[in-house]
Amino acid sequence: MKSLVTGATGFLGSAVMRSLLSAGHEVRVLARPSSDRRNLADLPVEIAEGDLLNHASLKKAVNGCDNLFHVAADYRLWVPDPKTMHEINVNGTQALILAAAEAGLKRMVYTSSVATLGLFQDGTSATEETPSSIESMTGVYKRTKFIAEQLVKQLTDEHQLPLTIVNPSTPIGPRDIRPTPTGRIVIDTLQGRMPAYVNTGLNVAHVDDIAHGHLLAYEHGKPGERYILGGDNMTLLEILQTIDNITVKQTKRVNLPVNLMLPIAWTMEKIAALTHKEPRATLDSIRMAKKIMYFTSDKAKRELGYQYRPATEALKDAIVWFRENNYCN
Repeated sequence: MKSLVTGATGFLGSAVMRSLLSAGHEVRVLARPSSDRRNLADLPVEIAEGDLLNHASLKKAVNGCDNLFHVAADYRLWVPDPKTMHEINVNGTQALILAAAEAGLKRMVYTSSVATLGLFQDGTSATEETPSSIESMTGVYKRTKFIAEQLVKQLTDEHQLPLTIVNPSTPIGPRDIRPTPTGRIVIDTLQGRMPAYVNTGLNVAHVDDIAHGHLLAYEHGKPGERYILGGDNMTLLEILQTIDNITVKQTKRVNLPVNLMLPIAWTMEKIAALTHKEPRATLDSIRMAKKIMYFTSDKAKRELGYQYRPATEALKDAIVWFRENNYCN
């Protein structure tokens, strides 16, 4: 049983790869020639060089595989050229799914995101059925993931594909080498660079639990269905205070109105346009902070047998890994 995993050099993809290896799968990974391959080191995986912009490489990558786990995505909250993100997240996904369909793969799991789902502003947890629309998507990343998910659903219906969609929430844990925007929050907190917070909320889950949820979706998921793979709902302040508790320190923080952050983010983006370095705060990230992003994984629990550990454990593991790998110097 050979499974192709995209995004395995990254954070969530590497966890999915490890989950599959533990379950006895042969694993082939799609990796760009220039990619950072630390997350592949010393693992018994076959590497197929290529990327989502090279559609010919996708056909070669799926050849001889039984299953596909498409985890890769361009996940950034600021990009100098939005067209590239669309090419990767939408067009690349379409080309990969069609290549897998043509090759006759037996099972496919597509990693979408809770970013595509609707939200409630009263703190109620959203579900897979909470209405959403392209107009409600904030930023290029969310819009491209929304379009890609709709496209995947269409392809699944038209071609009767054995494809299941998973919608991870906010993964935290080890091997976040880039790191992700959430990983940067952990690092900044450890370095004392989070003296303020805004009133927002996230659904936090251990990356390894979300990865195992991918395996459960492969084993038990229904074609055409989608499943939220999440964890605990936490306010940003609770996340920061949990990190303080784990590291045994106390920090007084100021609550900043979200609108007060907008001109700061605007300035950071203007600087980033000159330096080509991703800004610490972006207009999209601040606009997203106006929303309470709470979700429930009840459907995945009920239909897949999904379980997750407390978010505190995810934060502990992330802190240990970041410290051991010198991200906090």
